[in-house]
Amino acid sequence: MAHANNTLIAALRKTAERLRNGAPYAWGHHGQCNCGNLAQSLTPLSAAEIQRYAHTGTGEWSEMAQDFCATSGAPVDWLVQSLLDAGLTPGDIHHLEYLSDKKVLQNLPDGFRWMQRNNREDAIAYFEAFADLLEQQLLDKAVTVALKDLAAPVLAS
Repeated sequence: MAHANNTLIAALRKTAERLRNGAPYAWGHHGQCNCGNLAQSLTPLSAAEIQRYAHTGTGEWSEMAQDFCATSGAPVDWLVQSLLDAGLTPGDIHHLEYLSDKKVLQNLPDGFRWMQRNNREDAIAYFEAFADLLEQQLLDKAVTVALKDLAAPVLAS
């Protein structure tokens, strides 16, 4: 599961908002699919530039993440690195492309349901549920740290 952080949460929310406002969306286009739209939120690249970078590798985003090489310097690896740097794992990239992470799907407002790839509304709901899940993880961690800090003086006496 992704490393919860404010940058990733903001990018997921920005991507959902962009899609809600009519950003180009096409599952078969590296720059306009789920990962491509998220990459637009995380990088200064346009959909066309992401498409060009992605075509320096082979396959879909899940294959690009699986074949990722941190030292290659290839444009496709820079794209994947930008998603990894934001806190995603290669598994998250796969699940994001297919809208398939069960933890995210269980976090949907109306409860668990399977989603369809290349469905704009499903992608928006998935991005928002993913952001909500990561935000809750950050909150839970902050509460745990705060409780530990409160308990420390009591335990020390």
